[in-house]
Amino acid sequence: MTAVARPYRLLFCDVRSDQLLDALPVQGLSLDDYIGKTGSLSATVPIPNRAIADRARRAILPGRTGVWVQRGRDIWWGGIIWTLSLASDARGMLGAQIQAGGWESYLYRRQLLDGLTAAQVDQLDIARGLVDYVQNTPGGDIGITYDTDVSGIPRDRTYSRYDMAWVGDLLDDLAAVEDGFEWRIASFRDSDGRRVKRLQLGSPIIRTGASEVVLDHPGPILSYTWPVDATKKANAWQSRGASINANLAADSVPLMSPVLVDEEDLAAGWPRLDGSSDYSTVEEQATLDAHARADWAAARRPVAIPEITVRLGDNVTPALLGTTVRVRIRDLWHPDVLDERFRVVGLSITPPERGRPETATLYLEVPQ
Repeated sequence: MTAVARPYRLLFCDVRSDQLLDALPVQGLSLDDYIGKTGSLSATVPIPNRAIADRARRAILPGRTGVWVQRGRDIWWGGIIWTLSLASDARGMLGAQIQAGGWESYLYRRQLLDGLTAAQVDQLDIARGLVDYVQNTPGGDIGITYDTDVSGIPRDRTYSRYDMAWVGDLLDDLAAVEDGFEWRIASFRDSDGRRVKRLQLGSPIIRTGASEVVLDHPGPILSYTWPVDATKKANAWQSRGASINANLAADSVPLMSPVLVDEEDLAAGWPRLDGSSDYSTVEEQATLDAHARADWAAARRPVAIPEITVRLGDNVTPALLGTTVRVRIRDLWHPDVLDERFRVVGLSITPPERGRPETATLYLEVPQ
C-alpha cells in the first residue's frame, strides 16, 4: 500500500529564543542528516508579490534565523540559515535561495577563547563541558539540551586559549580517539509539543531504535549503490603531534607515535600501504598514541558506504539515524541473496514535487 505524502512546512525562528518568525512556502527542498557530519538544507522561497517579499525579508536573516522542517506534525530537521541568495529568472520571477547547516554547524563557528582543563573526567562530560562553554557565553545559548549518561572512559585534556580552537573541531578530535564516541544534535518535537535540539552522545557509537526495519530489493528499495573503495586503505600508520623543543639550542621536532604495521595484512598478500594523521595541538604521548591506534583501525579495511534509495513511509524517517536495518538484495550480482544488517549513518530526503515521489537515500555503515 502506497504511503500518503504529508506536507512539508519550513518554520523560521529566532536562533536564540526559538520564537516563531514565519512559515513560508518553499520549492526545491532538499535536506540531509548524518552521524559524524553536519547535515544541510537547501530550498527556494518563491517571491510572487510584495507581501511575501516583506515577510521573507523580515524572517530570513542569515546567521540569526533558524529553520525547522516539519512534516505533518513531526519535526524532521533543524538548523541555522547561513546564506541567502536572491535570484531572478528571465521571466522576472524572484526567489530567495537559502542554505542552512544543522545545529552542529554553530559549534564550528564558536572558538574556545579560555583555557579548559579536565583530569580523569569522563569523555562525555568533557564533550558536554565544551557545549556548556559555548552556551554560557553572552549570546551563545541556542537551547541545546543533553542527557547525563557517561561512557566510563576517563580522559585528561588541556585546552589552551592560545590555540583559539573551534569547539566543533575539539569535539571531533575528542570523539576520534581510541574508545571514543559519536555525537550529533538531533531535532524533534517532544511529548509536550516543544521543538527540541538534543545533543546525542553515543559511546562507542550512537544506536537508536528497538525494532528492526527490513528493506528488500526488489521491493521498498528502489535503487542502490554499493562501492568498494581502497583509496584510503592503510595497513601501516604513524601520527604526528605538536612540536616539542626541550632544548632551546636544538631544532624543535614533532611528537611522533610509533609506526603501527598490520603484519597479518601483509602476510595475507596485501601490499604495504602507508597512512598518517596530524594532531598539531596534542602534546601528550599517550593521547597521540590513542589517536594513532584509532586512525589505524579505521584505515586498515577498504571503506565502503553503501547507499539505498527507498520510498518514504511510516518506518523510514530521520529517526532511523543510528538504527540497524536488515537489507535483502536479490539480483544478478547477488543470486544467493545479500542478507545483512547495517547501521544507518546518514539520510538524504527528497520531498515530493510535481509528480516526483517522496524518497530517502540511506547511507549505511558496513557491519564491523
